[in-house]
This record gives sequence, C-alpha cells and structure tokens, in this order.
Amino acid sequence: MNVVVVGSGLSGLMASRVLIEHGHDVVVFDKGRGVGGRLATRRIGEGVFDHGAQFFTVREDEFDRHVQEWIAAGAVREWCRGFGPDQDGFPRYVGTAGMTSIAKHLSRDLDVRQSALVFSVLPEGDGWKTTLDDGSSVDSDAVLLTCPIAQSFGFAFTAGIEMPEDLRSIDYDRTLGLLAVLDRPPAIPSRGAVQNPDDNFSFVGDNMAKGISPVPAVTFHANPAWSLAHWDTPHDEAEALLTELARPYLGDARIIASNYKRWRFATPQRTWPDRHWMNDSGNFAIAGDAFSGPRIEGAAMSGLSAARALISR
Repeated sequence: MNVVVVGSGLSGLMASRVLIEHGHDVVVFDKGRGVGGRLATRRIGEGVFDHGAQFFTVREDEFDRHVQEWIAAGAVREWCRGFGPDQDGFPRYVGTAGMTSIAKHLSRDLDVRQSALVFSVLPEGDGWKTTLDDGSSVDSDAVLLTCPIAQSFGFAFTAGIEMPEDLRSIDYDRTLGLLAVLDRPPAIPSRGAVQNPDDNFSFVGDNMAKGISPVPAVTFHANPAWSLAHWDTPHDEAEALLTELARPYLGDARIIASNYKRWRFATPQRTWPDRHWMNDSGNFAIAGDAFSGPRIEGAAMSGLSAARALISR
C-alpha cells in the first residue's frame, strides 16, 4: 500500500515504522518544524527544556520491548523511580538528550515532511487524495490520522466519514507553561521534579537535574484548572502570573531568560475504549493518546494497533 500518515508524534511514527517494515510506502505530514509532537525539546540560550511530555513509564510487555530497543540504541535512559520522598519502584524514562531524542530515533529513514499543513483528505477512487495548503497533493491507498481528535474529525467530516459521537466529542485539557533559565540551581528536590505540588502546577521539573540541560532550566506546567481559567489572559500578564507562582520553587535562584507556552490539546479528558478507530472500508484510521490513555505508552500502542489493522484489511 501507499499510506499517508498525518502527524509525526509518537503514534504516527510508531505506526509508520510498522508499515514500512511490512513493505508499504509511507509519507508522514506534520505542520510543525520538527518531529515528535509532544515529545518536544527546545533551547533558550544555554538552557535545554522538555516542554511537552516530561517522561514516560512502561506497563505492557510489548511496549517494554520497544523501549529496550530504544535504550540499546542510546535514545532513551532511566531518569528515576519516583519524585516523592519514597520511590515507588517504577522507572521514569526520558530521551537521552531530551524527549525529542525518541522521535528522532523513530523517524530515521522515514519520509517525514515538516511544515506541511494538510488542508484536506478526500476520497479518490478506491483511495484518498491528501492536499496540502500549498496546493500540492498525494494519492494513497490508506490514511492514518494521529492529530488531536478535533482536527481528525474535521478531516473525516469533509471526507464524508461518520465518526461516532462519543469519539468526535472528546475534548482536551489545556496547559499553560513557563520555561525558565536560572542563574543557579532551584529549590527542587534532588531527583529534579515534583508532580501536582500545589493548587497551580501539575509538574515542575529541573532539566539540569534531569540530565538534559548544561545549566539550570526549569519547566513549569500549570494544571488544567489554572490553564483553563487563564487561557485568554494576555500573554505578558499570564507569564507574569506564572513567574510569581514559580518563586517558591526557585529558592535563591533568579530567572535570567524565560518563555511562555500555550498547549491547547495537552491531555484528552476521556478516552475511546479501543486502541484505534477505522472506517468500514478499512482504509481510513485514527489513532493517538485519546485511544489508549493520555500517556506516552498509550500513544505508542494506539499507533501500533492502527498500523496492524491497516495491514490486515
């Protein structure tokens, strides 16, 4: 088959690798400038930040087999086994140079086209025509959408495909964040992170303690309630509010550079019970973390499931 995959996040990359391993031709389109979706790592000066997903855990044997391959390839390592005073024994894994290391490892040898905004996916004979915003198009036998559900629904609707109401109505929590480069280490416990430490933040992580930044660089994620309440707050005002809320975690450190982030489709508020969804013809599939749970593992397993369904159609 010729397959178009929309989205170069973990679901799309995992699915694409399975498809090409079975002899199919795959092209991946992504509107972003880099692969990975929420597996996102960026720099501010000397500071290096994971600003999307911060780590992942492993529960299923199949996913563990993939993770062990990533570790052997040098793309992934263990960070710690818990953030509280007592570790819970479950490894937290991270990309060796940031979470984007995972995406870069998976995208090797794939035809991934960045800054490629998909405009429409429409039926064409027995297959599909995917058109980009620049007017170019690609014909394929099958399409796999791995973007957020609201965006996937838009493509399905214009293609004349009826998605189940319970699926198309899945919404996502939002996340507002602050990335802060400091002049000295912050007042964060030695493992380098805290989860849900107060009424405002869902995660506070020191990327230097995590091992990806050469200088103190802290990622602050506001929790869903705070992010929703301040989503429409002007940029400068919201950044100032987050900076003030961050002070208890800074200790004697001073912020010397920062960046404010807005993440509209951060975490699905509920999930579809199956690991992917497919049309009756078996040539149009949807996958992502809205299917197997809002975790790195869930997104990976959803992509694998959708790829196998396309292969066996």
